[in-house]
Amino acid sequence: METSLAHLPLSVIVTDYILGVIMWTLIGRVAMNIFLPINSDFFFMKVFVKYTDPVVKLFKPVTPSFLIPALVPLFVAWFFYIFRFYFMPWALGYSVMGMLSFPLEGEIAQIFVNIFGLNQGM
Repeated sequence: METSLAHLPLSVIVTDYILGVIMWTLIGRVAMNIFLPINSDFFFMKVFVKYTDPVVKLFKPVTPSFLIPALVPLFVAWFFYIFRFYFMPWALGYSVMGMLSFPLEGEIAQIFVNIFGLNQGM
């Protein structure tokens, strides 16, 4: 089940990794906000807020006002997901993308397969 990113241009991989990290950081902020207030002194919460606030503010013009403030980062993360899911394959000339076809998530899945030996029975 070895997958290679060699067929993708480096610019595509870097772009997807950057967009993926932003998306997952926004999702992480929402998850942490379930347990901690936004102004918490917990180091990781401060980091999540510090690095995601500029992105959230950038999307403020398209963010509906009826959203609960704690869910706004999730709404913004959805934009990054949609861009990665629809625009990136189109830009590469693919008509269909399969499960775990994002380079970032594909690499992470491959790491788990290698660590836990999930492909040994296949």
